[in-house]
Amino acid sequence: MFSKGNKTSSRDSFGDSSKSSSVTTAEAAAPSIISADLKIVGNLASAGDLQIDGTVEGDITSRRLTVGEGALVQGAILADSVKIYGSVSGEIKANSVHLAKSARVDGDIGHQSIAMEAGASVSGRLTRLEKPVAGATTSGATTASPSSSGVSGSASQSGSSASSSYSSYQS
Repeated sequence: MFSKGNKTSSRDSFGDSSKSSSVTTAEAAAPSIISADLKIVGNLASAGDLQIDGTVEGDITSRRLTVGEGALVQGAILADSVKIYGSVSGEIKANSVHLAKSARVDGDIGHQSIAMEAGASVSGRLTRLEKPVAGATTSGATTASPSSSGVSGSASQSGSSASSSYSSYQS
């Protein structure tokens, strides 16, 4: 029943040997979803994919992050890949950034590549990063947080902004 050896069984708890009983990589796992009726106050760290449809007040570190159309993130984002359909108030650092037409970003964006659909709005600076974002693609959930990388989030928004405002356009 129990042994000290490192034996692995190819059978699941119901005796079915056709199914694997463990997921070994973050790529094979389903994304973690914060639903529209959920509000989280605090930082999030994920080694895999994360989808936000609700509200997050805190910094987010993830491999891939999707901010849904009705979602609100108030804090910094550090990720390998980010797709924004909703609203973000805070700095974004990612290797790849995609802003949908419904995206609203109030903060600076550091990126290696960026795509903006017509209608997307950014109030902040766009800066191309020379080196890939480190810490967002590692396998541990205790990766470098946006705060420790010099990125600071903000949960409040002032009426006037000293930064430039960018909006995409159709060519």
